[in-house]
Amino acid sequence: MTARAETPVPAGAATPVACCAPLAAPVLEEAEAAATAALFRSLADPARVRIVNLLATTGEPVCVCELVEPLGLAQPTVSHHLRKLLDAGLVEREQRGRWAYFSLGREAVEKLAAVADLKGACR
Repeated sequence: MTARAETPVPAGAATPVACCAPLAAPVLEEAEAAATAALFRSLADPARVRIVNLLATTGEPVCVCELVEPLGLAQPTVSHHLRKLLDAGLVEREQRGRWAYFSLGREAVEKLAAVADLKGACR
């Protein structure tokens, strides 16, 4: 099981969910299971999986306009899917003038790798 960093919680604030415990963890708390399900929901659309793939195979941030043609989707639809990925914490957004550029966050890659870590679970 991997260690999860604890974040200080301000007095009166709700305790943050330790997001996305590995699926092979001995026990998943209800909040961890819910956070993991939310992560999978963010990837539950083929267009979003393709966006993650495109961002993962590009060495630099990608403009929304550069995703329209490869995905075969309208710009508002691409923006909608990017918003879902952004809300899930899988992508990072950088504004450059009028254009928004997106990239996978390092933490996102680590989060996905940790969640999907099932080594040794199948015997």
